[in-house]
Amino acid sequence: MMEILFDEIPSLDLADFTSGTEKQKAEFVKKLGDAYQNIGFVAIKNHGLSQELQDRLYQSIQSFFALPDEIKGNYEKPEIGFQRGYTGKGKEHAKGRNTGDLKEFYHVGQELSKIPDSDPLKSEYPANIWPAEIPEFEKDANEAFSILENAGKSMLRAIALNLDLPEDYFEDKVAYGNSILRQIHYFPIENPDEVPEDAVRAAEHGDINLITLLMGASADGLQVLRKDGKWIPITALPDQLVVNVGDMLERLTNKKLKSTIHRVVNPPKEKMNTSRYSIPFFMHPRSDMDLTCLESCVSEENPKLFPDATAGEFLEERLRELGLRK
Repeated sequence: MMEILFDEIPSLDLADFTSGTEKQKAEFVKKLGDAYQNIGFVAIKNHGLSQELQDRLYQSIQSFFALPDEIKGNYEKPEIGFQRGYTGKGKEHAKGRNTGDLKEFYHVGQELSKIPDSDPLKSEYPANIWPAEIPEFEKDANEAFSILENAGKSMLRAIALNLDLPEDYFEDKVAYGNSILRQIHYFPIENPDEVPEDAVRAAEHGDINLITLLMGASADGLQVLRKDGKWIPITALPDQLVVNVGDMLERLTNKKLKSTIHRVVNPPKEKMNTSRYSIPFFMHPRSDMDLTCLESCVSEENPKLFPDATAGEFLEERLRELGLRK
């Protein structure tokens, strides 16, 4: 396939796929495949997440992160590997680095009440943790989680068709999957000269999961590494979500679909004393999903690049590399 060097990430209309004509649906699948085989990112509109809900959620997390560190620390649970609740400043670092990122964040997962008791996964998930100081946070986060999960399922149906798989290929693999809504605060740096020289808001990394859906951040800074080594800024319109391929999908497709390296760079020194907020939805499958490379993506010219593993095994390995597991 001919390589395309994008100067910006392609914009697509998810409604073309979910409610368009057969022609519109086919065009969406093709454009999505072209983007994911080259730059690994697209921006989509008509995803179902209203601006009003995004605004409410951002207001909730700004209120939470403005609380004193000792109060936020009440919601930090290292004993569950920080899977739910708060993770303090500098605790996470990119794979291959020891310097912590200049951020703090809050994790929300599947609501246990929505998972049938008969599902063996229910016992794997810790319960969500909700800050008593921000009562509206629970409702807003759960609503956003549900909408983003549905949008993600639509994207995965299009990805399945692009891979010549049945449209519902991913449905049972992501049902009550181990997805995470992560609310991130890149906190102000009052004295930039005091932070380590290599400390950045989020060092270059690939996401672990199948796909990531990112609502518009409160400030610039997100960049993606193009195939020719050039970093390009990722900008999305207010009504768009940025959706990118994660390492699990790259692994499943034997690198046919690209999990592109990206980062969040520090602002100019004079703006280091400002906050940046960001809310990605990391769409994970169930832990028992088989990530063995698809046979259709393996050939003599493109031999199998990854050992067999389940999603759960791969996730544990990566969390240890990020410093979130012992």
